[in-house]
Amino acid sequence: MPLSFQQFAGEWDAALDVDDRYRALIEFGRTLPPMDPALKTPATRVPGCSADVWVYPLADGDRLHFHADSNADITRGVVALIVSLVDGKTAPEIMETAIEAELEALGLRRHLSANRTQGVPNMIARVRQAAARLAA
Repeated sequence: MPLSFQQFAGEWDAALDVDDRYRALIEFGRTLPPMDPALKTPATRVPGCSADVWVYPLADGDRLHFHADSNADITRGVVALIVSLVDGKTAPEIMETAIEAELEALGLRRHLSANRTQGVPNMIARVRQAAARLAA
């Protein structure tokens, strides 16, 4: 069973150095289920990311589940963190989730280059757009 965001945060905080944190983030990204290549389309690609990132929402009744992937290990870890915060929630729950605050509490920006974090707002926007469509 994949780690939850809270479990990951505990590992991140316990890491002894930046290298351990990178390893933890990469390993967390590897917990994402494989994404069907047919879902990796221009429509599911998140713009503004230095690496290729795809996020595909699936409605399950009133809940959303997300398939996500990236061609870069660290970026895959970042998108996995975002998805872990919202996967399986209802649209209103997703809209209320303080994704930015949760990521900020980890201090990701202190440990990752600006190049690696520049697409984070767009990843979050993609998740919230899916929630808004489901709520409509």
